[in-house]
Amino acid sequence: MTDEELCCFRDLKPGAKHHYLVVPNRHIVSCASLRKEDMPLVRKMMEIGKALLLKHHFNDLDDTRLGFHIPPFYSVPHLHLHVLAPASQMDLRSLLIYGPQSFRFLTSEKLLQKLNS
Repeated sequence: MTDEELCCFRDLKPGAKHHYLVVPNRHIVSCASLRKEDMPLVRKMMEIGKALLLKHHFNDLDDTRLGFHIPPFYSVPHLHLHVLAPASQMDLRSLLIYGPQSFRFLTSEKLLQKLNS
């Protein structure tokens, strides 16, 4: 799935059975570079990520992790949304990187709350 604003593809080192990246074509360094006016972009990235899961026959959208690495904990200095599912089946390594207790991963919902405040 690709359009004029976003590009999507599978992660090369998947952290779950379904692990996709949603990347804006416009260069943005990281989630720390985003401002309130970028909220529509983040929402669109989330929508595309969920659509990708549905396209690949994963329908339990409550069993997902969508989020961003917090600087300096990223390997590529270009904003990208991680879309992982099923979250309930992620292994220990993946949980350390993308899980709820990870200090280096910010969910898309928490990012939106932060941008809106």
